[in-house]
Amino acid sequence: MEIIHIAAECYPAAKVGGLGDVLGALPKYQKKAGQFVKVIIPCYKTKFIQENNFENIYDGLLKLGNFKFPYTILKEKTGKLDFEMYLVSIPELFDRKEVYGYEDDIERFLSFQIATLDWINSCEKIPDVINCHDHHTGLIPFMMLYANKYEKLRNVPTVITIHNSIYQGKFGFDKLYYLPEFELTKVTVLQWNNKINSLATAIKCASAVTTVSPNYLNEINNFAYGLESLFNLVRHKSTGILNGIDMEVWNPAEDELIERNYSIKDILNGKQENKEKLCSQFDLDPTKPLFSFIGRLLEEKGADLLPHAAALALSEHYKEINILVLGSGNIEIENQLSHLLTGFKGNYNVFIGYNENLAHLIYAGSDFLLMPSRVEPCGLNQMYSLRYGTIPIVRRTGGLKDTVIDFGDDGNGICHDQASIADICYSIQRAVKLFQDKKSFNKIRKSGMKIDHSWENVCQEYIEMYNLIHK
Repeated sequence: MEIIHIAAECYPAAKVGGLGDVLGALPKYQKKAGQFVKVIIPCYKTKFIQENNFENIYDGLLKLGNFKFPYTILKEKTGKLDFEMYLVSIPELFDRKEVYGYEDDIERFLSFQIATLDWINSCEKIPDVINCHDHHTGLIPFMMLYANKYEKLRNVPTVITIHNSIYQGKFGFDKLYYLPEFELTKVTVLQWNNKINSLATAIKCASAVTTVSPNYLNEINNFAYGLESLFNLVRHKSTGILNGIDMEVWNPAEDELIERNYSIKDILNGKQENKEKLCSQFDLDPTKPLFSFIGRLLEEKGADLLPHAAALALSEHYKEINILVLGSGNIEIENQLSHLLTGFKGNYNVFIGYNENLAHLIYAGSDFLLMPSRVEPCGLNQMYSLRYGTIPIVRRTGGLKDTVIDFGDDGNGICHDQASIADICYSIQRAVKLFQDKKSFNKIRKSGMKIDHSWENVCQEYIEMYNLIHK
């Protein structure tokens, strides 16, 4: 089966969050399972893209309303990614370092979708399945069904995988003319709450809908930022498939980005050496329990709670704990976290930004990982932390509820129900007591390392779904 994944991110070429990690791993394991897999993303000005070799395989001219943009399709030449990667190069729109955050993002990603379909439409062989990811590719199923020039692709089944329903790609009908010509009686398919809604359109038009965890599928039927009724209508074609992690990339026994490799057998010495390296780098005490946060500093991640929760926990347990934060996002949250340095130096530190090497070291060297998320459709960080013997502290939501069970229920982590400062601080108190009980602490760390969150089983679930919709 030939499968094409279309997305805004794919690690290591472009990554902002979990979407990039998923697109860097799922296709690889689908290929290992015997499928022919391609991934198509925009050509950004990222380090990986600039430093690696790509060949030009197609030139085109896309039409976006009254605008015309020349574009090229580039193919990664080395094969180092274990699947075929293609880039849609539109220099006027994507020759930038950041993936998102520009005033013309609507135009950028519409152009990406149209150029991608133009190229696929030009190919002699059409794919068996097209798997779109999030709203940046949400109009592809609609255009395949109804745009006149894509009649050749009309019977190709499509999947929309929803990584986060917060972001929906909404814009006004004044930009309707951007779309290729289609039967105007179908214009209502694009509409949701009086706007063109890319994610809602994909949900209506795709052959199948998937979410990145079973629990998130249940949650969005009750709360999905205005799409609840739509999700209920398409429940018959919806499946929650829990993300996996790349067990080859995230493997403490072979990870080249950490100070010392280790396995369950030598977890104590291995984690301690990584902890000492990490604490040395950030002026922290390696004898104390280390609580870390890795991620985007946004309200959906509960990051707005961190400054107050950290200050309170450090005040109450000043001589007992260390806290380390790695992330970027909301400027106000960044400033609040940075300001804490003045009051808690030696027990607290923060790195504003993102650093993949540092993230690996934090997973290897931390004792606990904080994830107080308000919204977490799947979450990968808790799986990475378990893999590295770091105990996750999570709010029971989305995929966190699917993957982390409280140690009080013979589980592998620490769980709380509310996204609140009080719940975070109470969980930290429980963690401090657990850290002091070395026998139980080490048992839980080892049990977490044994959990199999690999992509092998996950990719089979996707393949089974593709087989159901492939005609």
